Amino acid sequence: MGLIKNFLGGLTIAAGLAATAAQAETVIYYGHSGPARGTIPAALKWYNTRIGELSGGDLKMDIQWGGALFKASAAVQGISDGVADAGSVIAAYFQKEMAAYSLADFPIGGANAWVALRATDRLMRSEPQITENLARQNLVYIGTFTASAVNVGCAGDPIRSIEDIKGKKVRGAGVYGKVFGDLGATRVNLSVYEAYQGLDTGLIDCTQGYDYVIPALKWDEVMDNYTVLNWGQIGGYGMFMNKQTFDSLTSEQQAVLMQAGEELADTFAKIVTGANGKAMTMMKAGDTARPIEVIEMSAEDREKMNAATTPYIEEWKENARSVGLDADKLLETYTAAVAEFTAEFEANGYPWASSN
Repeated sequence: MGLIKNFLGGLTIAAGLAATAAQAETVIYYGHSGPARGTIPAALKWYNTRIGELSGGDLKMDIQWGGALFKASAAVQGISDGVADAGSVIAAYFQKEMAAYSLADFPIGGANAWVALRATDRLMRSEPQITENLARQNLVYIGTFTASAVNVGCAGDPIRSIEDIKGKKVRGAGVYGKVFGDLGATRVNLSVYEAYQGLDTGLIDCTQGYDYVIPALKWDEVMDNYTVLNWGQIGGYGMFMNKQTFDSLTSEQQAVLMQAGEELADTFAKIVTGANGKAMTMMKAGDTARPIEVIEMSAEDREKMNAATTPYIEEWKENARSVGLDADKLLETYTAAVAEFTAEFEANGYPWASSN
């Protein structure tokens, strides 16, 4: 589509003479496959406002929602080919192209959204091999999102321990669904938007998902219980830009996009943590369509689930190596970042809490 400059001006009439003042505005066409509502759209709108602030009104995004420019499964090709200047990419659709980024889809990052976001952002910015791999695809990393912690809700009998997973018909999310299958669940291939009907009709017993999805998709109408797994997240979801377009910008414009991208980790953590907290408060207070019992998985069971994830991490390493990445180095960088930001969180809490 191509980045464009609009010349916006106002007409001033004085003493019968007209004078115009024009200000250049650089418009970045951005593709997002989802609708214009929810946590990620809220973050994209914040990012658009932020780059405007930092650039003195020079930069703005024209966000095309609902897959108008490309579907989620075509995002990498669409951005690389210039169908859009930038867009949202879900790593799960692109195991080869986003091999490094898909590391954020494993429970290594833990359940804390802020920790995982900051660690993922550190990984994507600090590893030259990732920058080079993306450059070969005509891509530049801008900033990251997360679907947040994966938990599980059921209609009927709850999951109180990993023994209860066996025999359940479950809609899963990424590696978390695969591990449930290994632990005895029957995996049912449904989208997050089909889970409501699946629970309602008995096609599935349980669905993995995220706290904020429950009120958003009205799962509280068909769910009896909700188990907090304290396990991990789907974190390979973020903003990427066409490299040729990025390189055509001035160094000042590039710095603005990157600064706002780094700030995005804290901002989105605040957005998604707030949405999850609100949903959890509603469930615990009984302020839902039907009563929902909230259960917490034990630390012992979580360790067993983590152990069951090990084979999939080994598969990820082989995949990363197949595209020329040093998988061990990436894993080392990511785990070190998780440890650093976990320690920072334990010492200081959320950054937005201390700034209030």
